[in-house]
Amino acid sequence: MRANISTETGNRYYRTMISASNIHKSFGSLEVLKGIDLTIQQGEVVAVVGKSGAGKTTLLHIMGSLDKPDRGEVTIHGTCLQKLSNNELSKFRNRHIGFIFQFHQLLPEFSALENVMMPALIAGIPNSKARCRGEELLDFLGLKDRLTHKPDELSGGEKQRVAVARALMNQPDVIFADEPSGSLDSSNKKELHQLFFKLREEFKQTFVIVTHDESLAKMSDRTIQLADGRIITT
Repeated sequence: MRANISTETGNRYYRTMISASNIHKSFGSLEVLKGIDLTIQQGEVVAVVGKSGAGKTTLLHIMGSLDKPDRGEVTIHGTCLQKLSNNELSKFRNRHIGFIFQFHQLLPEFSALENVMMPALIAGIPNSKARCRGEELLDFLGLKDRLTHKPDELSGGEKQRVAVARALMNQPDVIFADEPSGSLDSSNKKELHQLFFKLREEFKQTFVIVTHDESLAKMSDRTIQLADGRIITT
């Protein structure tokens, strides 16, 4: 089921891509999220900011289906995640969601191209088709000459671009990124930040980015600030 068109600005239409309603999450006696209500539109680049312990990563993991809320619902592109079985949720995640992590999470025994192909192979896409798309993505990201290199043969910036290509592999609706530039030097940070907006224009994805980086937050379309498990500004 597709989400309805929600707003119109000029000639550009926005659809609700992510809706989080009354999200609560505790770990033991520690209440981390205390009733989060949030809507993110298709094609937005949104930064989630706040001090350590504010609940940013927990919220990202719940919106990205990596964790479940104690209460509340998350809807992505018209599908309520809480109504899916574990098998259905895994398939939905593989098809509609991409992830970028601070420390890349690349498999060390595989080449850059093989790492990028992994989500497509899990989805049952033929090897030849997955290889073709993986090569196209790595070429687009300036890594045409690094296809056969393993992670320990790549620079930090190159590893993160491989992770970006992997996130894009199945043409997901949403990319969730958790401190994606946290392990990069200033030059690679700037390059990665600019890349997100280039990708949004090229592939039309929605980006939700947890970050402590003020420059990235300022570049984003919108900043959501969390404090003590609640949204204090949007």
